[in-house]
Amino acid sequence: MIWLTAQYAIIAGAIAIPALLILYFLKLRRRDVEISTTLLWKKAIQDLQANAPFQRLRRNILLILQLLALGAILAALGQPQIKSQTITGQRHVIMIDRSASMMSTDEKDDKGGAAARLDAAKKQARALVASMREGGLFDTEKDAADQAMVIAFDTQAEVVQQMTSDKAALERAIDSVTATEGPTRIEEAIRLAKAQQRKRVVEGQEVEGLTADEPFTMHIYSDGRISDASKAAPGPEDFVEFHRVGQPESSNAAIVGLRAERSFENPSRLSVYVSLQNNQPQVRAVDVELLLNGVGAGIKSTTIPGASAEGLGLGAAAAARAGAEERAAAAAAGVTPDGATPTATARMTPGVGGVVFSLERGEGAVVQVRLRSPSDGGPLEGDALDVDNRAFLVVPPARKLAVAVVSARGNLFLASALEGLPLSRLVTLSPAQFEQRVREGTTGEFDVVVLDGWLPKGTGLASAPAPAPAAQPAAPSAPGGASPPLAGGDVMAQSGDVLPPGRYLILAEVPMKLGALEGGVRVTGPVAACSIIDWSRDHPVLRGLSLDGLLVAKCPKLEVQSGGAATSIATSDIGPLMLEVATPDTRAIVVPFDVAESNWPFNVSFVVFMASATTYLGDDGGTGAAGRSVQPGSVLSDRLPAGATDIEVKTASGETQKLLAGADGRIIFGPLGRSGVYEVSWKGAAGPTDANIDDRAVRYYASNLLDPEESDLASVPVLSLASTEAAASKEGSAIADRKLWPWLLLGCLAIVMLEWFVYNKKVHV
Repeated sequence: MIWLTAQYAIIAGAIAIPALLILYFLKLRRRDVEISTTLLWKKAIQDLQANAPFQRLRRNILLILQLLALGAILAALGQPQIKSQTITGQRHVIMIDRSASMMSTDEKDDKGGAAARLDAAKKQARALVASMREGGLFDTEKDAADQAMVIAFDTQAEVVQQMTSDKAALERAIDSVTATEGPTRIEEAIRLAKAQQRKRVVEGQEVEGLTADEPFTMHIYSDGRISDASKAAPGPEDFVEFHRVGQPESSNAAIVGLRAERSFENPSRLSVYVSLQNNQPQVRAVDVELLLNGVGAGIKSTTIPGASAEGLGLGAAAAARAGAEERAAAAAAGVTPDGATPTATARMTPGVGGVVFSLERGEGAVVQVRLRSPSDGGPLEGDALDVDNRAFLVVPPARKLAVAVVSARGNLFLASALEGLPLSRLVTLSPAQFEQRVREGTTGEFDVVVLDGWLPKGTGLASAPAPAPAAQPAAPSAPGGASPPLAGGDVMAQSGDVLPPGRYLILAEVPMKLGALEGGVRVTGPVAACSIIDWSRDHPVLRGLSLDGLLVAKCPKLEVQSGGAATSIATSDIGPLMLEVATPDTRAIVVPFDVAESNWPFNVSFVVFMASATTYLGDDGGTGAAGRSVQPGSVLSDRLPAGATDIEVKTASGETQKLLAGADGRIIFGPLGRSGVYEVSWKGAAGPTDANIDDRAVRYYASNLLDPEESDLASVPVLSLASTEAAASKEGSAIADRKLWPWLLLGCLAIVMLEWFVYNKKVHV
């Protein structure tokens, strides 16, 4: 038990108790009065004169009762309470995870029923607020009371309540936090909290990491399923407490992947691939239902393998080291999980499975996939999270692609690969013809443009050419005034020309500019022979390809700049070998070497690559993918046709909002809070994959969780941040402090009533 304002109770007691006792020490001082009759005796003995000290203190029931009542009042003034949890520091940051996994219903409410993790987290946070020390009436210091702020986080972080000691405001902020359907990210929340601290100034300069304020105690209310926890770094002076919610054995089956592909030979043949995950140790049977535009199109039964710890087992020595590290982390946090010595446990890897739906459909559709119970066709039984049991996909109508090849030289291998694809048009252009089409604005009639060994002036690699030996002639200029192929030597880029908006497959060159933006690539060395060592096997262009044994005679040595538009999708022994470069207006797959100077054209993977790359780019980054699929918590961004007016967006919950487009037709909406289908409509021209409904162009977007980490609901015992590890706090932290002063006041009232009864009884005897 603690006393919040014990000093006030002591001061008041030092004054009130002696004052009460003095009243009982006083004795009556009487004077003799002559009376003519005893009839006036009663009048004479009345206490008309002042009391005079002192008399011997005698046993008096009224005094005892009055002392008890006064003691109860003084004790209540000290605000005694029984602490349910001990909090460290005076400045607290309450961080509440509101991501999709916090909607899991594996907690218990006050009546023993199922409750969401977020509700349990908010209950614990309110208990923490109730445990904060309050300032007294006579405190003159500004920070005499404990202060706290509230931050809610999912993919983004939001300050719900600034730093304050107002408990009512903090409780209202906690109650206002609602769950979203996005994944969990905590790095931004940590940065928001650190931004509230004043930096310590030494010799006129701020010192990074050191603060002039009281260090923060960061309370993280989460299940610990945080994908970027290793990137979040609290301040070196801050203390972190991890309040775990959720059960480590919670079961969940989920849809973690959804994509669609059309056949190269027959675009009307549509295949829908569904990836499933099960975090139970037992095998789980589910029914997977496919709906097209809300109408059932098929059901498939499947089983998902159970979770396992294969490959994660620890030997005796490793287990001993892991146990020591876990005990050290728990000791640093000041807790021992569940009152026991921590033990090293292998993390279970969820089982994965999937189904494929194949159907004939040339029209576009909104595809929905949902999981059902195989017993009765209803919702899954024993499944803690519902949001990942459904997913949506926007499939554009089938169409054959129109492809233009712009080459500064003939390329037999390229021509042979493209001629074998089922394209609607295949046009070969010279660099001069392509530049003429750019000036005329007619490049939009091609879905994909293949640039072979040539780029418009000012878009190629901006590196000075290495001086050639005296006996070696200078590299010849390419036809049309173009730069020579990269494999033959680099040239200085010229300013003013940029790669126009569109979809490009670029061979033997690397663009330094895409539209008005930098490409995010720079040259770090001369060309050299190289061989592939790794590639992104889950990328749509490289999925299913085997690039083992790919050898290239001349590779440029490149470096992909962090945060730029370029991403490496294949790597050689000297650096990036294939790139994907994307901006809001331009998307490109870049192969920076000349395929004619490699052994790739003699492998079937080259033809498959050409087919996958053109399909991926022609479908705007994959069927139902880039631009048409947005994860909850992200922002919907797209570009509408020129002249679009009266733009509206219909959210997944059915609400309609107005949007304004930028000068280039760009619209931005979000962040999206829910999964489902979002519908953007406008008056004006429709794009090739847009629908027309009631004289309005309509474009659909799918919003899905599709996050294996978020759907793995097993809560973690230790939260590992970049600069510290926080062991989960003990159970019972949701119990608020028990305030005793209201009971003391009630006891005082009862004593006063008893004292009044005893007094009246003595007077009337």
